[in-house]
Amino acid sequence: MSIADANCEQRRVGRAAAVTAISKAERFRANHRWKVLGIGVAANASFSATFAGIPAAAVFLRSGYQLSNGNLGLVLGLLGLGVALSELPWGLLTDRWGDRGVLLTGLGATAAWLALMAFFIVPSATYVPGVAMLAACLLATGLLGGSVNGSSGRAIMAWFHEGERGFAMSIRQTAVPLGGGLGALVLPSLASAHGFAAVFGLLAAVNAVSALFAWRWLHQPPEADNAGSMAMAKPAGPAPLRNVEVWRIATAIGLLCFPQVAVLTFASVFLHDFAGMGTLTISASFAAVQTGAMIMRVGSGRFTDRHGNRRWFLRLCSMTSALGFAALGLLVLAAGATPGAHAALMPAIAVLLVVAGISVSAWHGVAYTELATLAGASRAGTALGLANSFVFIAFFVVPTAIPALLLVWSWPGVWLVGALCALTAWPILLRPN
Repeated sequence: MSIADANCEQRRVGRAAAVTAISKAERFRANHRWKVLGIGVAANASFSATFAGIPAAAVFLRSGYQLSNGNLGLVLGLLGLGVALSELPWGLLTDRWGDRGVLLTGLGATAAWLALMAFFIVPSATYVPGVAMLAACLLATGLLGGSVNGSSGRAIMAWFHEGERGFAMSIRQTAVPLGGGLGALVLPSLASAHGFAAVFGLLAAVNAVSALFAWRWLHQPPEADNAGSMAMAKPAGPAPLRNVEVWRIATAIGLLCFPQVAVLTFASVFLHDFAGMGTLTISASFAAVQTGAMIMRVGSGRFTDRHGNRRWFLRLCSMTSALGFAALGLLVLAAGATPGAHAALMPAIAVLLVVAGISVSAWHGVAYTELATLAGASRAGTALGLANSFVFIAFFVVPTAIPALLLVWSWPGVWLVGALCALTAWPILLRPN
């Protein structure tokens, strides 16, 4: 080949590369990041409907599978334990392999597993699955679903810039109460009318649809925009697992989740057994908690982006949550000690439960943004996986501990211990800069 031919070939290759770069940039216009955010919301809502919606149907789970309160706590706890065990490995894989592959794998496998449960792990007139089988299946559900949180969070950190990440992450975190709220509205009635085959089948379908969205639209940002969106890709600080500040925020996140999980897993039993409320009222209370949490998460993300006060806001949520659950515990104690006032105090108890539940659910997007900012965008999967490991340790410990607390201290003890956990998180959270 002559020198002229070689130069011509180089120009041709260069033009082709330029066309490819322009094509990719046009494919992912600036507003594509909102599609990525929508995928994160859909993925988290799908799995939230699973891990928060199934406990909302705890009364029917207990009767349908013929469980004691202790066995009910065990099976619900193992769902959380599965997520806790898998979050950090999934986060490490996300930072190594990318968010697209991990999210597709996790959502697809979760959908397939729930479909199998709908066919084989449901009670009928002639067969009731054993506690061990149900517990193992929910543990596996948690192990597979643990892929969603870190991978979707890392994708958002890659596509959004500083100054809007708090808002974006908070919107993503609204998916947790959104999915949980929809699950609380739909799943108890579905379980009552059609059994758990319908429950698991619906959850499988929702996860499969989210996987389809991720397959269609979740990609890495184009190189032309990557330098800005990944400005924190290589931070100078230590790796997340060697960063004391990352560990402090992750630990505080876990502690704040203890009272939140108590609401998600046993509030339906509390309102049924202690307050004597029906399915409609219980579902409405759950929906109020989740709707209020969604509004607070979006508002707090925008507020802290504008004012740069994430750490102050997290400490505020810790203190208000502690006060809310302490007041709830004392009011329940008063209702139990004064039989004549029991019925009169029930509306106030339900309202206070909703208020405390919203307060302890308002901080997630802000906390995860601060955590991912400390770790850096390219290592956000590991940091978020670490935090979610603590979160779902709470989903394991709390449901298994509440039956024992009920035996020793009854319902006032449950809510007062929740207040203590929220208060303990306050000094662990980082002080404002």
